[in-house]
Amino acid sequence: MNARTSALDALVFGVDVQSGDVRGDAPSYATVAYDGEHFDRDVVSYRKLRRLIEREEPSIVATDNVYELATDHDDLVRFLRWLPDSTRLVQVTGAERPEPLSRVASRHGVPYGKDPMQEAEAAARLAAANVGHEVTAFADTTTVKVSRGRSTGSGGWSQDRYTRRIHGNVKKRAREVGEALDSANLDYDREVTEKYGGYANAVFTVEAAPDDLPVSRSRSGDTRIEIERERRDGIEFEPLVQRRDRVLVGIDPGTTTAAAVVSLDGEVLDVFSTRTADTAGVIEWLVERGRPVVVAADVEPMPETVEKFRRSFDAAGWEPTADLPVDEKLHRTRDLTYDNDHERDALAAALFAFDDYEDQFDRITRKVPPQFDRGEVIGRVVTGEASVEAVIDDLSDDDDEKNEESAHEPRELSPEERRIKRLERQVDRLENQVDDLESEVERKDERIAEYEEELSEARREERREARERREINRLERETTRLERERDEERDRADELEAKLERLKTLWKLDHSDFADVSEGKDLVPVKVVEQFTCDAIGDAEEAYGLASGDVIYLRDASGAGRSTAERLVATDPRVVLRDGNLSEAADEVLFDHDIPVAPAADVTIQEVDELAVARGSEVEAAVDDWERRADERSKERKSEMVDQIISEHRAEGGD
Repeated sequence: MNARTSALDALVFGVDVQSGDVRGDAPSYATVAYDGEHFDRDVVSYRKLRRLIEREEPSIVATDNVYELATDHDDLVRFLRWLPDSTRLVQVTGAERPEPLSRVASRHGVPYGKDPMQEAEAAARLAAANVGHEVTAFADTTTVKVSRGRSTGSGGWSQDRYTRRIHGNVKKRAREVGEALDSANLDYDREVTEKYGGYANAVFTVEAAPDDLPVSRSRSGDTRIEIERERRDGIEFEPLVQRRDRVLVGIDPGTTTAAAVVSLDGEVLDVFSTRTADTAGVIEWLVERGRPVVVAADVEPMPETVEKFRRSFDAAGWEPTADLPVDEKLHRTRDLTYDNDHERDALAAALFAFDDYEDQFDRITRKVPPQFDRGEVIGRVVTGEASVEAVIDDLSDDDDEKNEESAHEPRELSPEERRIKRLERQVDRLENQVDDLESEVERKDERIAEYEEELSEARREERREARERREINRLERETTRLERERDEERDRADELEAKLERLKTLWKLDHSDFADVSEGKDLVPVKVVEQFTCDAIGDAEEAYGLASGDVIYLRDASGAGRSTAERLVATDPRVVLRDGNLSEAADEVLFDHDIPVAPAADVTIQEVDELAVARGSEVEAAVDDWERRADERSKERKSEMVDQIISEHRAEGGD
């Protein structure tokens, strides 16, 4: 493929398998690039074919069978998803039941040969003439997703600021996409996932094809835009142009009028019902969908309204020998979709009519030569009650009349006169061509002027964007500085808040309003330690501080060892109130350091939020009780020591 072909405005690729198979190894393809005047031919591998399509972005890739480009249904969907947005895949031989390429080419007067390159050229010519069906797997609904362009990371001193910046940029980009869609007057739905500082993503569901969108796929810095068309339930074949083919029509008249259209192959093309449209409106709807050959009713005799439709189209009429039973209509339409009973009855009438005519349609089709339109022949035979041979002869006569002028050309012209006429015709053609070229030059000059204006505008826009980027960079630096100052102020605020909480604690202790002790203010603060462990002592010290002379309350005094007891002794408490029993080691350490220990049950402790207070008199009583028990314990120790010394002395005297 040369550079000249790739620069053309409307480019069609015709493709046919040259050798191998897409399901096997290394298939090659005869490929023809056609711009309406010139052909470029080449034999390429499958991979190179895809590179050509991706590079040239032809308007159509045409073939006689799409499964020469894909191994199966899923592979075909992947191929369609990969195609450039501006490129359509066209099967020129029909829809689900394609005709032979030779017959289609003959019908449309396109040169045909069995060589793969000739078949590829025929496919290109047919597609350029809007013959064939576009193969689609996606609806005209597109999803535009704006999301993060990079990971938010795993943490760090500036992680929050970094995450906020990314989410803020996603939100800003989503707003720009929404404004662009609004400017293009496109309908869309939006769903956003809000995150810290902005959006994690925003999804726009737009009622448009990707090439109609004012945005494109991109990835820039913190954001990226992904565009994906909505998938249909299956593969669909849509004609390049809506031809008014011959069809069968079923009508169900009444307050609600329903109509159904069925092709000559028995395929249901469309169905609708209306309570408001008149006969003219229904006829207009039918004209848009084909040329009726047969108009059918589901009852006998045919209602007058249905007869009016039949006469309007000069079509054949069909009615059953007796009114169609409801169960038979339900069975005949069991696999079809309809909205109400009226549409069901219209569908049943059209389908039962097709069942009656199917054998006749097949016989006519077998007799029709490839160069004639099967639907035209069937229409004339069914509505005119003529034989197939007579219709074909009549159509052949019509073709002969087109050449009547050349058949009656005067024979008495001399060679010079014939040459003059030939040259005159040539001059006319050249003059017309000159006019066309001059018009083309004018159009191109206008386009050049438009491009120059767009270039000037683009340069102005680029300068404006450069100024905006410089301003954005300055503002980002300023934002970074302000964020740093804000973080420092937040840290300072946290410190002040902690200090305030400590001050609140002290205030609460000095302003107790307990009803039972309000008169004498006989209260002392109690500092609670959840467990007799080093960690719990540390938590309490960090929360409200442990100082000499504090009353400490151990919710769970069990399990402490010598080192934990020494950790508590270091705070020099006034008394330790306990729930649970101390271990012997902990009790020994506290006793040796003269730390009073008393059961918490002996003292009334009242808690407010995280604070606790107790009656001072009860605390003093608990300390006095401990001192009394400590004196007795000391006397017992001294007595035991004296007894031990006497025993040891006697033992030594005996030696």
